[in-house]
Amino acid sequence: MRTVDLITQKLTAAFAPQSLKGLDESHQHEGHAGARPGGQTHFRVYIVSEAFKGKTRIERHRLINGILSDDLAGGVHALAIHAAAPGEGQN
Repeated sequence: MRTVDLITQKLTAAFAPQSLKGLDESHQHEGHAGARPGGQTHFRVYIVSEAFKGKTRIERHRLINGILSDDLAGGVHALAIHAAAPGEGQN
């Protein structure tokens, strides 16, 4: 399974999002620190979930990082997070 699919699967199970988009941006980082041949290192997620209602940006990021802690400790070098509660607009 591709890492981006694993990330979206875990976030879906944890947050039941209204919307979720995961992007593998590894190709944009070839030759940079943390990049590996074959990619699967740099990711961006856009997620909208009721679970983020009333939470600060830092709290939202901590929740997501907690769910993905094993991945972040392993092969994921970078994860950009755009997390919102419903009605907060597009990220």
